[in-house]
Amino acid sequence: MKKNELECCESTEVHEELLAQVRENLPQEEKLYDLSELFKVFGDSTRIRILFVLFEAEVCVCDLAAALGMTQSAVSHQLRILKQSKLVKSRREGKSVFYSLADSHVRTIIDQGMEHVEEE
Repeated sequence: MKKNELECCESTEVHEELLAQVRENLPQEEKLYDLSELFKVFGDSTRIRILFVLFEAEVCVCDLAAALGMTQSAVSHQLRILKQSKLVKSRREGKSVFYSLADSHVRTIIDQGMEHVEEE
Protein backbone atom coordinates (compact mmCIF):
# COMPACT_ATOMS: atom_id res chain seq x y z
CA MET A 1 0.00 0.00 0.00
CA LYS A 2 1.21 3.50 -0.86
CA LYS A 3 1.88 5.93 2.00
CA ASN A 4 -1.05 8.31 1.28
CA GLU A 5 -3.50 5.62 0.15
CA LEU A 6 -6.64 5.33 2.24
CA GLU A 7 -7.42 1.93 3.70
CA CYS A 8 -10.86 0.54 2.90
CA CYS A 9 -12.92 -2.42 4.02
CA GLU A 10 -12.42 -5.59 2.03
CA SER A 11 -16.16 -6.36 2.03
CA THR A 12 -19.30 -4.25 2.00
CA GLU A 13 -21.13 -4.64 5.29
CA VAL A 14 -23.47 -2.05 6.76
CA HIS A 15 -23.52 -1.94 10.57
CA GLU A 16 -27.14 -0.89 11.20
CA GLU A 17 -26.77 -0.35 14.98
CA LEU A 18 -23.92 2.08 14.43
CA LEU A 19 -25.81 3.90 11.67
CA ALA A 20 -28.87 4.26 13.90
CA GLN A 21 -26.72 5.80 16.65
CA VAL A 22 -25.02 8.15 14.16
CA ARG A 23 -28.35 9.26 12.67
CA GLU A 24 -29.77 9.89 16.14
CA ASN A 25 -26.84 12.07 17.21
CA LEU A 26 -26.02 13.87 13.97
CA PRO A 27 -26.89 17.59 14.26
CA GLN A 28 -29.42 19.12 11.89
CA GLU A 29 -28.07 20.13 8.49
CA GLU A 30 -28.69 23.82 9.25
CA LYS A 31 -26.54 23.63 12.40
CA LEU A 32 -23.74 21.87 10.50
CA TYR A 33 -23.90 24.59 7.84
CA ASP A 34 -23.67 27.33 10.51
CA LEU A 35 -20.70 25.56 12.09
CA SER A 36 -18.89 25.29 8.76
CA GLU A 37 -19.50 29.00 8.12
CA LEU A 38 -18.02 29.81 11.55
CA PHE A 39 -14.89 27.82 10.78
CA LYS A 40 -14.53 29.65 7.46
CA VAL A 41 -14.14 32.87 9.47
CA PHE A 42 -11.18 31.28 11.27
CA GLY A 43 -9.69 30.42 7.87
CA ASP A 44 -8.09 33.86 7.44
CA SER A 45 -4.75 34.58 9.13
CA THR A 46 -5.49 38.31 9.40
CA ARG A 47 -8.61 37.61 11.43
CA ILE A 48 -6.64 35.18 13.61
CA ARG A 49 -4.01 37.89 14.19
CA ILE A 50 -6.76 40.33 15.20
CA LEU A 51 -8.16 37.80 17.68
CA PHE A 52 -4.70 37.31 19.20
CA VAL A 53 -4.41 41.07 19.77
CA LEU A 54 -7.86 41.03 21.39
CA PHE A 55 -6.71 38.22 23.71
CA GLU A 56 -4.40 40.81 25.28
CA ALA A 57 -6.58 43.91 25.43
CA GLU A 58 -9.69 45.72 24.34
CA VAL A 59 -8.50 48.03 21.54
CA CYS A 60 -9.75 50.48 18.95
CA VAL A 61 -9.28 50.15 15.19
CA CYS A 62 -6.34 52.60 15.28
CA ASP A 63 -4.52 50.43 17.84
CA LEU A 64 -5.23 47.24 15.92
CA ALA A 65 -4.00 48.77 12.67
CA ALA A 66 -0.78 49.95 14.34
CA ALA A 67 -0.21 46.61 16.11
CA LEU A 68 -0.67 44.61 12.91
CA GLY A 69 0.92 47.03 10.41
CA MET A 70 -2.31 47.34 8.45
CA THR A 71 -4.57 50.14 7.30
CA GLN A 72 -7.58 51.06 9.41
CA SER A 73 -9.78 50.26 6.43
CA ALA A 74 -8.42 46.71 6.15
CA VAL A 75 -8.80 46.15 9.89
CA SER A 76 -12.35 47.53 9.86
CA HIS A 77 -13.30 45.14 7.05
CA GLN A 78 -12.05 42.13 9.04
CA LEU A 79 -13.66 43.36 12.26
CA ARG A 80 -16.99 43.61 10.45
CA ILE A 81 -16.74 39.92 9.52
CA LEU A 82 -15.70 38.94 13.06
CA LYS A 83 -18.58 40.96 14.52
CA GLN A 84 -21.16 39.47 12.12
CA SER A 85 -19.95 36.03 13.23
CA LYS A 86 -20.41 37.04 16.90
CA LEU A 87 -16.71 36.55 17.66
CA VAL A 88 -16.03 40.16 18.68
CA LYS A 89 -18.13 42.89 20.22
CA SER A 90 -17.71 46.64 20.30
CA ARG A 91 -18.47 49.54 22.60
CA ARG A 92 -18.32 53.26 21.97
CA GLU A 93 -16.43 55.60 24.26
CA GLY A 94 -16.63 59.20 23.07
CA LYS A 95 -15.35 59.24 19.50
CA SER A 96 -13.62 55.86 19.79
CA VAL A 97 -15.01 52.37 19.30
CA PHE A 98 -13.28 49.63 21.28
CA TYR A 99 -13.33 45.97 20.28
CA SER A 100 -13.02 42.88 22.46
CA LEU A 101 -13.72 39.16 22.26
CA ALA A 102 -17.43 38.40 22.34
CA ASP A 103 -17.04 35.65 24.95
CA SER A 104 -14.68 33.03 26.35
CA HIS A 105 -15.63 30.52 23.63
CA VAL A 106 -13.53 32.43 21.10
CA ARG A 107 -10.36 31.99 23.10
CA THR A 108 -11.19 28.31 23.72
CA ILE A 109 -11.60 27.64 19.99
CA ILE A 110 -8.28 29.31 19.17
CA ASP A 111 -6.47 27.69 22.11
CA GLN A 112 -7.68 24.24 21.08
CA GLY A 113 -6.66 24.89 17.48
CA MET A 114 -3.18 25.96 18.57
CA GLU A 115 -2.89 22.89 20.77
CA HIS A 116 -3.73 20.73 17.77
CA VAL A 117 -1.28 22.54 15.49
CA GLU A 118 1.52 22.20 18.05
CA GLU A 119 1.03 18.43 18.50
CA GLU A 120 3.84 16.28 17.22
